[in-house]
Amino acid sequence: MPASPVRPAWGDILLTALAPLIWGSTYIVTSELLPPDRPFTAALIRVLPAGLLLLLVMRRLPARRDWMRVLILSALNIGVFQALLFVAAYRLPGGLAAVVGAIQPLLVMGLAWGVEGRRPARLALGASVLGVAGMGILLLSPRTVWEPVGIAAALGGTACMAAGTYLTRRWKPDLPVLALTGWQLLLGGLMLAPVAWLADAPLPALSLPQILAYAYLCLAGALLAYALWFRGIARLSPVAVSSLGLLSPLMAVVLGWALLGQAMTGWSMLGLLLVLASVLAVQWASARPATNV
Repeated sequence: MPASPVRPAWGDILLTALAPLIWGSTYIVTSELLPPDRPFTAALIRVLPAGLLLLLVMRRLPARRDWMRVLILSALNIGVFQALLFVAAYRLPGGLAAVVGAIQPLLVMGLAWGVEGRRPARLALGASVLGVAGMGILLLSPRTVWEPVGIAAALGGTACMAAGTYLTRRWKPDLPVLALTGWQLLLGGLMLAPVAWLADAPLPALSLPQILAYAYLCLAGALLAYALWFRGIARLSPVAVSSLGLLSPLMAVVLGWALLGQAMTGWSMLGLLLVLASVLAVQWASARPATNV
């Protein structure tokens, strides 16, 4: 009898997808509500309190053999990534940053191939390329400003997140998801603290909307979203998880249309549909055991 097809775990996929959907609000919150020109402070306030809260609840230390791995993952997933994310958010249009970030599934496939010899499935590879093309159609325009520092930050952040996603699944530290999330947020926040102190101006007196914006980025954008993200990494393939990251800029586009009155053209809709088709195709390809993605 032929083997029955393996279907994607849609419950896990939908829960994991909530993380990038929440992250999609980062650009609009940063540009519209936060004090300007303080990227490292924004990253620090986002992650450090969230990590402390989770560890106060979980009270679980990593095993001795896992400390170095947790430290590296904290740098890749939180410390370095968050710093570069906010540099890109302040310096680039959200569309250009998102197009650069869309190469993350391809980077994860490259890591799996280079480290483990896992050739990417043709469907997953083609769908990921389609996602980059769709993101370009959706978000790029002739007026896009290619600011070099912002581009470098976006590329560096994408590479960090790809490596962190791949290594989190490969290493599997012996910690519950919430404890692993808390330690990464705490250690990543401690890495950001001296950079924020040295590079950013002191915060001005904050208005109530600014306080609420920082609280949202911390509780929803870090504590909740990263817990869901690392849960997804533990249950889905790294390529499947990284492809869900494409939903973040889609949410940013929808929020810009709904809240800021930004126009959406026919080309924009085509790009949006291509990206969604890419995400769905990668989920199907990653659920098939023979693909090794």
